[in-house]
Amino acid sequence: MTRLLARAWLRLNGWHTSGTIDHKKFVLIAAPHTSNWDLIFMLAVAADMGVRVRWLGKHTLFSPPFGWLFRWLGGIPVDRRSRHNLVEQAAQHLRDADAMILAVPPEGTRKKVEYWKSGFYWIAHQAQVPIALGFLDFGGKAGGVGGYLMPTGDVSKDMDVLRAFYADKRGKHPERESLPRLREEGREAAA
Repeated sequence: MTRLLARAWLRLNGWHTSGTIDHKKFVLIAAPHTSNWDLIFMLAVAADMGVRVRWLGKHTLFSPPFGWLFRWLGGIPVDRRSRHNLVEQAAQHLRDADAMILAVPPEGTRKKVEYWKSGFYWIAHQAQVPIALGFLDFGGKAGGVGGYLMPTGDVSKDMDVLRAFYADKRGKHPERESLPRLREEGREAAA
């Protein structure tokens, strides 16, 4: 029923899904992330593709009165003000699970940022699972998975693949889009 409702809602809005789910567990990049609508569209696309995603969200979303709803929708609260070894905890959840799709918006916010947060990369690397190139393209009214990347540890090389893929994907607010790059890329060049 959820899948039919999601498909109908997407079609009414002129959207379609593309790609396939080829793995039982992976980190799903949720990009570009420029609007509160991204969560709704991501959940609808996932439901249309027949999967349930877990996602990381700002801890304040999980306060009453709607905290229960966001948890039910697959949300995992994250307190970005402090470091609690989130990467290792998320990687452990993936390693322990028989099946899990963990969606991570690498911008970490709906605003334009200089660098993506690298948690998605290191979670996948530590858990030894692929990164799915998930997207919401408001320009083309499409969402889905555009392929998979197994992180190699060569951050610059892997990010080149992501930059090429996301180059033509437009968020709801294109002026808020961020170039896919990580701080670690500069450190690699300096080393």
